[in-house]
Amino acid sequence: MNFFKIIFISLYLITISNLALADSHTKEQDIIDKAKEINKKIKEKQANTQANISSEINPAEPLPLNDPFVGDSSLSGGGTLSSMSDPEEAKNEMSLYKFKLAGVMSTESDSGFVSLMNAGGEVITVGLFEELSPGVRLIGVNNKEAVFEKNGESLLVINFKNQIMERSR
Repeated sequence: MNFFKIIFISLYLITISNLALADSHTKEQDIIDKAKEINKKIKEKQANTQANISSEINPAEPLPLNDPFVGDSSLSGGGTLSSMSDPEEAKNEMSLYKFKLAGVMSTESDSGFVSLMNAGGEVITVGLFEELSPGVRLIGVNNKEAVFEKNGESLLVINFKNQIMERSR
């Protein structure tokens, strides 16, 4: 008889503990409902914000033809082309006047490189004493400018402001 009492009491305790530990689905449902309401409010605010933004933008307003972050001068150097003395230089696609100085790298062992960018966005890297175009070769590099020799007669100096100065030797 004690055996049956122990089994009966243990089954009773197991049943009570299962009922006590059972999850309350109503609390979870309340949390889900609150989350849905918050999500709905956020979507309404986003829709109102989008409506306000679209009402402020006039679709008939023309877009600027130039990039406002670049400024007024073009990649080709603005007024530097007009100061060229040789009209053939303007036609040459590999002319220094058609490039912009993008970067310089020099070392202590008398070597250096210059990165030049053309109007198409292509980057060309020229090493010290290499030719950019026939007769125009890089002879000097520092942190502010690059010096090119033109046909052994004159020097072309380009800086990061895209100013190209021609100097006699």
